[in-house]
Amino acid sequence: MDGGAPAAPTHAALPPPDGAPSAPAPLHARAKILRQFELVERVRAYDPQADEALINRAYVFATAMHGSQRRHSGDPYFAHPIQVAGILTEYKLDTQTIVAGLLHDTLEDTVATPEQIEGAFGAHILALVEGVTKLSKLEELAENERQAGSLQKFILAMSKDVRVLLVKLADRLHNMRTIQHIPTEAKRRRIALETLEIYAPLSRRIGMEKMAAELEDLSFPEAFPDAAAAIQRRLETLRLDKGKSLSLISERIYEMLMNAGLDARVLGREKQPYSIWRKMQRKNVGLADLADIHAFRVIVADADDCYRALGLIHRAWRCVPEALEDYISNPKPNGYRSIHTIVIGPGNARVEIQIRSDEMDQLAEAGVAAHWRYKNNSYGFDAEQAASMGLDPRETVRSLLEIAEHGGDPEEFMEHAKLDLYQDHVFTFTPKGALIDLPQGATPLDFAYAVHSHIGDTCVGAVINGDERPLRTQLRNGDVVEIVCGDAPAPVPGWESLTKTGRAKSHQRRLERIARREEFLKLGRELVAHALHRYGRDLAETSLDDTAKRLGEGGVDDLFIAVGEGSVKSAAVAAAAFPQLAERIRKDEERKPMEERKARLYVRGSGLTPGVSLHFGECCTPIPGDRIVGVQEQGRGVIVHTIDCETLAAHEGSMQWIDLGWTEAALDHALATGRIEATVENGRGVLAGLCMIIAENEGNILNIRTKRRSADFFDLVFDIEVTDAKHLTNILAAMRTSRAVRGAERVRG
Repeated sequence: MDGGAPAAPTHAALPPPDGAPSAPAPLHARAKILRQFELVERVRAYDPQADEALINRAYVFATAMHGSQRRHSGDPYFAHPIQVAGILTEYKLDTQTIVAGLLHDTLEDTVATPEQIEGAFGAHILALVEGVTKLSKLEELAENERQAGSLQKFILAMSKDVRVLLVKLADRLHNMRTIQHIPTEAKRRRIALETLEIYAPLSRRIGMEKMAAELEDLSFPEAFPDAAAAIQRRLETLRLDKGKSLSLISERIYEMLMNAGLDARVLGREKQPYSIWRKMQRKNVGLADLADIHAFRVIVADADDCYRALGLIHRAWRCVPEALEDYISNPKPNGYRSIHTIVIGPGNARVEIQIRSDEMDQLAEAGVAAHWRYKNNSYGFDAEQAASMGLDPRETVRSLLEIAEHGGDPEEFMEHAKLDLYQDHVFTFTPKGALIDLPQGATPLDFAYAVHSHIGDTCVGAVINGDERPLRTQLRNGDVVEIVCGDAPAPVPGWESLTKTGRAKSHQRRLERIARREEFLKLGRELVAHALHRYGRDLAETSLDDTAKRLGEGGVDDLFIAVGEGSVKSAAVAAAAFPQLAERIRKDEERKPMEERKARLYVRGSGLTPGVSLHFGECCTPIPGDRIVGVQEQGRGVIVHTIDCETLAAHEGSMQWIDLGWTEAALDHALATGRIEATVENGRGVLAGLCMIIAENEGNILNIRTKRRSADFFDLVFDIEVTDAKHLTNILAAMRTSRAVRGAERVRG
């Protein structure tokens, strides 16, 4: 803080005290190209030991490589990388980053090679340039895939070196400053939307509020021109209506702090149009309902003065308790520290006030870039100092990094990452007092993943403030949360509605994929074992490695999963494993279940009148192999019965029978449903044993139901798919050999 006389209050983005609106100035006039010596002087102003020769070589190299290339504006193309380097000097970044800014387009847009860059500038600079180049090459992809891939690669690249992200952000900022020169409206809007959805949130994620705000200011009118114009008109009206009162509030705050002996600056600010629009969308409110369109920033010497200023303001005006947020004691993940409060000011107007120190203000504007400094006689990023102030670049994107690694396809990743980039905060604590920052609406499952991925994967319950609470509970500021873990990772039922953060959703979806894979693996293995057993082979004695390859699967487990999913038939596996059985299996597979409406395909008889309809009798359910006869019924056609059907016996002599038989299609290509009723002992494993007997005799169980049950016995009814009556008889005989079976009969009807 300057030790001289306190500065007079200033009012950024507010009209002068007399209420006259200030004319809006263009955001960026067309800047002249930085000359070589000017760029060097900018760097040496904050780093006197900077490698001047290296910067000069990079400047000349970029100019020569881009040669006569032109931008949409008509400017020489090399003006772009030079201005990008100039933006990086505004954040006082190291020489290597400045050089990477100069060279960032040479690999993609010129004949320069990686070998040339490494030879002239070293491996570290080459790595930075290649990192930025890989991100730029995504422009050729479809929009959704490109956005998702861009963000995913951003996160992975940043986890290795945050400077890759800083160069790319500066690149995007300069492109946005000159976006008006792009002739196609659709392309301008696409670039602006991408900036709003990816680049600005990432800037804010690493604390670079100044860059994020400018990116949003430049993008909003291009992406949503009607909304931007409407909000701008409303803001101009508000400046006229509230200009004088806002100036009076600013002066009142300043005088109050000065009279208490606090050295302070009071800055008026107007909320960004894009921030206003997003809040209106999120809260579904109108512009008149927002309290923080105009606000004030109080800047004092240190944290102690922040709390003194807060006390003075709250004594002067009544505060809104639920609006008080203390980011000094609970910094945001990007290192942001400040106190936010809303008070009921003059005329019952709600006034937002932010209170912070000079150092906090600088960090809020520059974020991670504020941690470039001299340490051990070397200028660069001070990771220890950044971490001590709550801003470790790797930690700020830890959840995004996990999503990048586990987020599935690009569209799924994009959905999860956006959830993490756009969030209001709720501060919770572990039982040991560690702060866990979560988005509003977060649940204990989100909390578990914020602590550690393994805790989230094994989460089965939660204790909140000492009480066991369901996982659907929404967490509140100050909650102390203890997670109850199970023995093994498993997806939580209904996790879609129990998670708010992209990180939790990503991990739960991964667990669900794993669980589904295990389920299909188990089912497929059982189906293949059954298919092999049907043809006298045993899975345990069968090698399926070559079979899997022949069927286009990567391995045996992949083969089982494909069978479980239904994309490969178990019979096809048996045929591929034992080619000598292929013909038999093919014939079996050709069999189709008989359909009532196609009875004419399965039944023949010389006494059948052409065109008469046929129906199988429900009283005796004939199947191929049974001796059958037909009976003409008025209005129904011919009903097919077995020769021993009780219905025929009851009306013997009163109806005319038609001698019928089964067609070749029924005997060789059809499957019929036979029913067996068995009385069995009530014991463990009995049902499983009967199912195994049916499977061993090549029957396919369609349904099982319990008819009667007692303490010692129960009656089971099996509907079994068979090839013919003999097949059903064989199954019956096999069931009767079981010690647990007291009786088994075919059921007619």
